[in-house]
Amino acid sequence: MHPLVLDGYNTLIIAAIVLLVGRYLVRNVKFLNDFNIPEPVVGGLVAAILLTIAHAAFGFVISIHGDLQTAMMLMFFSSIGLGADFGKLKAGGKPLVVLTIVVGVFILVQNITGITMATLFGMPPLTGLVTGSITLTGGHGTAAGWGPRLEELGVTGATTLGIACATFGLVIGGLLGGPVARRLIAKHNLTNTRHTSAGATPDKQQLDATGDEPPVNEDGYIDTAYYQFENPTRLRLITAQGALETLSLFAVCLAASSYISVFISTNFPKAPVTIPTFVWALATGVVVRNLVTPLFSFNVFDRCVDVIGNVALSLFLAMALLSLKLWELVDLAIPLLAILAVQTAVLAVFASVVTFRAMGKDYDAAVVAVGHCGFGMGATPTAVANMQAITSKYGASHKAFLIIPLVGAFFVDIINAAVLSIFTSLPFLN
Repeated sequence: MHPLVLDGYNTLIIAAIVLLVGRYLVRNVKFLNDFNIPEPVVGGLVAAILLTIAHAAFGFVISIHGDLQTAMMLMFFSSIGLGADFGKLKAGGKPLVVLTIVVGVFILVQNITGITMATLFGMPPLTGLVTGSITLTGGHGTAAGWGPRLEELGVTGATTLGIACATFGLVIGGLLGGPVARRLIAKHNLTNTRHTSAGATPDKQQLDATGDEPPVNEDGYIDTAYYQFENPTRLRLITAQGALETLSLFAVCLAASSYISVFISTNFPKAPVTIPTFVWALATGVVVRNLVTPLFSFNVFDRCVDVIGNVALSLFLAMALLSLKLWELVDLAIPLLAILAVQTAVLAVFASVVTFRAMGKDYDAAVVAVGHCGFGMGATPTAVANMQAITSKYGASHKAFLIIPLVGAFFVDIINAAVLSIFTSLPFLN
């Protein structure tokens, strides 16, 4: 049977339905609520299971509008860039540096684990990179980028295998965060010591103010309920003019990232480091926020960036999981599934022990560990969704939402590209 190809209109409709189903199940199924499973992951898995049954019974396959899914991903990363001014980078301070180092160490651990396991099963050592940071920390974009290169180095079907492993990681990354957070919070009796919470309602006059500076509580902390992505259910007052201006900034980021990606792939086809398009979208957002808008005295409407970014995040996750073909995962060889299972255990232990302790062993550290579970096996959108699920229940975490998007969507790709370039050039692995 030929696949049913959905256009952008129908893809958007089905993605919205997936999100509504996920929200309903999370609110009404105690297990899902207790373990803080993100709504897009729940709805997407339900859709994937139903499609798998339809495929087994009737050979039914659907194909969603890939360009729309890519656009949602790029808009999400653009929103991170547009919201990441240099002041926030400075505010990240030591925790930002520490988490970057921790993540760099984990990328090495993840690749060494993959290579070791692949060697034990008699597979080409470079296959371990496919089941390592290429697909798990890197995600679908990195898998698609590195696949052809690994096939040149002798890893048969590296691209197809990479996409399947990245999909596995996306699901596990969304499922792993909740249990890890619950265990850390219960074991260490962690509480959010700040007086602000995700449910606090700021004064209406503060919302109506022309400036976008978040209010400060009596202890001098920024009201974390205002922080980007930290509370997606927050009521935010925006205007049509502000929405149009913000969409124009997103359009600049998407257009620039696409142009830069095409320019580099065309003029530097043999570049040793492959940088995914979404990294350029994030970088363009940072440039627009910190250089272009100040130059033209243009204020970025943070509340509108926040709303659009959260919508793009939810739709991207729904579409990614909607396109999940579980029967392809079943077709994976048992050794590969064993490697992925070991990688899952390694991440759970590393995040619970190393990441948690390095970040301070407090509530913020637990939320950061949850975010690491998200992008360590899946992607930054999964990390943010994981943290949103936790903070909506246990309280806000300014530190986590400040540093996780920056590390998971920006620094990690730079580190990962450098590490992979080194590994693929080692003679004994080829």
